[in-house]
Amino acid sequence: MLNLYKTLRKQLLVAIEKTIQDIAPSPQSSGRALDPQLVAASKPEFGDFQVNIALSLAKELKQSPHGIAMRIVENLNIDQDFSALCNAPQIAGPGFINLRIKNQCLVAEIQARIKDKRLGVPLINSETPDAITPTVVVDFSSPNIAKEMHVGHLRSTIIGDSLARVLEFRGYSVLRINHVGDWGTQFGMLITHLKEVAPEALETANAVDLGDLVTFYREAKQRFDTDAVFQTTSRDEVVKLQRGDPLAKKAWELLCEQSRQEFKKIYDYLDVKLSERGESFYNPYLQNVVDDLNKKGMLVTDEGAKCVFLDGMYGKSGKPLPIIIQKSNGGFNYATTDLAALRYRFATPPEGDGACRLIYVTDAGQSNHFQGVFQVAKLANWIPKASRVEHVPFGLVQGEDGKKLKTRSGDTIRLRDLLDEAIDRAEADLRRRLKEESREETEVFITRVSKAVGLAAVKYADLSQNRVTNYQFSFDRMLSLQGNTAPYLLYALVRIAGISRKGGSLDIQGSSLEFKEPQEWALIRELLRFDETIAEVEEELLPNRLCNYLFELSQVFNRFYDQVPVLKASQPYRDSRLALCRLTADTLKLGMSLLGLPILERM
Repeated sequence: MLNLYKTLRKQLLVAIEKTIQDIAPSPQSSGRALDPQLVAASKPEFGDFQVNIALSLAKELKQSPHGIAMRIVENLNIDQDFSALCNAPQIAGPGFINLRIKNQCLVAEIQARIKDKRLGVPLINSETPDAITPTVVVDFSSPNIAKEMHVGHLRSTIIGDSLARVLEFRGYSVLRINHVGDWGTQFGMLITHLKEVAPEALETANAVDLGDLVTFYREAKQRFDTDAVFQTTSRDEVVKLQRGDPLAKKAWELLCEQSRQEFKKIYDYLDVKLSERGESFYNPYLQNVVDDLNKKGMLVTDEGAKCVFLDGMYGKSGKPLPIIIQKSNGGFNYATTDLAALRYRFATPPEGDGACRLIYVTDAGQSNHFQGVFQVAKLANWIPKASRVEHVPFGLVQGEDGKKLKTRSGDTIRLRDLLDEAIDRAEADLRRRLKEESREETEVFITRVSKAVGLAAVKYADLSQNRVTNYQFSFDRMLSLQGNTAPYLLYALVRIAGISRKGGSLDIQGSSLEFKEPQEWALIRELLRFDETIAEVEEELLPNRLCNYLFELSQVFNRFYDQVPVLKASQPYRDSRLALCRLTADTLKLGMSLLGLPILERM
């Protein structure tokens, strides 16, 4: 109801301003910024909206809240546009004003959305189409080269993807950046190991399969930890790589490319799009960070390292914690790379991305790191005015015992194994249901549905949680047809598709709609909440808001479906109810696509 909310808010501001001038005329109060405190009604029986400003004005105007509310209502009632939009306002309690939108206005909104592919969600430049499309950087996933993606990468990958989808839908130009760990001291040991165990890989122009990179990494790490000669050679290789040695660079590129291919398999599996731009990309810009901070007088040399000390950042000992910009040996730290990336992303093209908003999706354990980086950037004036930089933290994925999710042997679970198990369990559940229903389906159908349900279940189970908190991973809960799960949403879509298969055309234009049942009006009001939900996700970066909305919509639809006849209804109610079914399906499909969930019409 975002459009109705905005219209109503304007009408309220006029009425409130007139009320203030009527009670206490003052040139100073005229034209000031007012908040009408217009919120959704706490209960459906109270109406659609509630106005709370009378209580906050009482002290200023030296009037009772009830008296002020009565004056506001009087001024609203003389506004013909307001009378066309709302039923007569009701005053409740000490001075709350309850407002209910007229049925014909709700129907008009439903008719407009049936004809609108965007379902009432405007593009950001819809009112100023000639404006430059703003760019947003979403930094997410970020695995390390030569290491396998594990369950710890799940949340960053799918939360970042869903936020990117919502922002793209709103009309932003979104850069989906995969800031992979492709630089650092570990590459010295990897290159040394590669040169010794697979020298042929460096002698051919064609890519050579190095086999299991995880095993390769473990072998190299074991040698580094136990062999002093190997350790020395590895450190020398790091220096060679940093200086641009051709053979070291080729070995590094080979390792990166093989990891990239493995990452792509997971991203394709999850239907996630990313543009890789690793730590190495920002190497040419690191010294500029040091030089600029030095010119601004922000660097302090501490035990040979160049640091920035920030107010409010202290260690357990009570001593100030430094943000290390350059190590005593001349090397650079993670903070340096992140500052270089931030500067590049805000810089205007062609020197940078020209972004207006940076969003970093990482685990909550990195909150202090990003807090420090952002403070340094702010003090250095590297964040343009009206631009935003935000850390989107998330908690851990835990087992049902409340501990960190691991295999029985104590190893971290491979992400691909987790996804495959979800699909296997979805398939077993589907085969059981088919047997119980004496229903025959092709193996192609079973494979397609199992994969869709399994992946949707894993994604939704994560996204439906408040990302800030830890959550307990349970295959049984996430695959259930009951509760706030992906299968529950998919089942609502299947029910609507079933109406179509039974002969009910969902191709309804909604030119003439009539409703009479309370379940219909409840569904209408729920459908009209979609635009405000998208606005909340865009602003607050909480995908669970969209999940909760889709779950509530599914619940309201199922009550409507169970209690109100659709195909057996007489006209015009039959077509009107089919129109609601169609709009519900469209809303569920669009909402689920913005979460990155696959969609089914049979399961």
